Amino acid sequence: MTTFYLVQHAEKERQLGDPGLTTLGREQASRTAEWLRHVGLRAVFSSPLRRARETAQFIASASGIRVQEDVRLRERMNWADDQPIEEFLADWAATVQDRDFVPRSGDSSRHAGARLLSCLTDLAAERGPVAIVTHGGVTVDLLRSLVGDEVLPDSLLHDGVPSCAITTLDGTAVVDIASQAHLQ
Repeated sequence: MTTFYLVQHAEKERQLGDPGLTTLGREQASRTAEWLRHVGLRAVFSSPLRRARETAQFIASASGIRVQEDVRLRERMNWADDQPIEEFLADWAATVQDRDFVPRSGDSSRHAGARLLSCLTDLAAERGPVAIVTHGGVTVDLLRSLVGDEVLPDSLLHDGVPSCAITTLDGTAVVDIASQAHLQ
C-alpha cells in the first residue's frame, strides 16, 4: 500500500480568485516540508491552484523532487470574481448539508470526494510515501466517503481543515485526520 499524506495548503491571502500564501502560510509550508522530508517522500502532487502549488513547492524542494500537478486535486468550489461572497458561502453550506447539491460553480461534495479518490487510486502504483497538496473541502469530501460523517469531528465539516494539517492514508484506509502536530 502507498502511504499518502494529504496536506491542506498553508494559510492563504484573504482574497477571491487564486490567492497565494501569507507570510505565516510560507512558515507553515516550510515546517510541513521539513517534517515530510523525514518520511522519505517519493513524489509530490498538487492541485493547480496557486496556494496549493506554493505549499507543494516547499515540500518538493525540501525533499529534492519536483511537483506534479493533477487537476483532480482542486477544491470543490473556488470563490471567483463573478459571485458575491454571500452566494458563495450559501452554496458552500448547501454542499456540506446535501452531498449531492451541485453549486453554481464547482462540484457536489460527493463528486469532489469521488474525484479525489480516483486520483489516489491512480497514484497507488507510486513507490513510497506520496505528498498530496490539496484543499480542505475536497479532503473532507473524501473522508466523508471513506469513513462517514459520524466519524468526522464536527469542526472539520463546519470550520474546515486547518492550514497545513496532514491527513494520513494507507492506501484508502484512514490512519490520521487533520494532524497539526508537526507545526508545534
